[in-house]
Amino acid sequence: MKLNELKDNQGATKNRIRVARGIGSGKGKTGGRGVKGQKSRSGVSINGFEGGQMPIYRRLPKRGFKNPFAKVFAVVNLDTIQKAVDAGKLNASAIDLAALLNAGIISKELDGVRLLARGAITTGVTISVNSASKAAVAAVEKAGGKVNFIEA
Repeated sequence: MKLNELKDNQGATKNRIRVARGIGSGKGKTGGRGVKGQKSRSGVSINGFEGGQMPIYRRLPKRGFKNPFAKVFAVVNLDTIQKAVDAGKLNASAIDLAALLNAGIISKELDGVRLLARGAITTGVTISVNSASKAAVAAVEKAGGKVNFIEA
């Protein structure tokens, strides 16, 4: 099979319907919008409109707060690192953000990397991360490794 021979499965794609292009198309005249009224006109957006009654999104109380300065970390667990080291994707002596990206363990940098303690680690690894749980640090040090913290 070659790249120029690739094609979708039968029925996977449909032709675009050309709306309001004559009565022979079956979607002519009103273009599938019915007849008259607000919804048949262009530029109408009535989602959430409740006929003048106070809409539900205004009747319900607002709660919570989203911190615009909160850091979002890419999460890496110990078992993931152990699998990558066993598979030869990571060098146990120097694991950092670039190495994790190259190995495909994380897909984006985000605000840094956070190490969590899911699973077990048996190899002594030296890992540089922005943040880590206490349990993860303890597990790495118990296995004979070291966790270095870097500033984001």
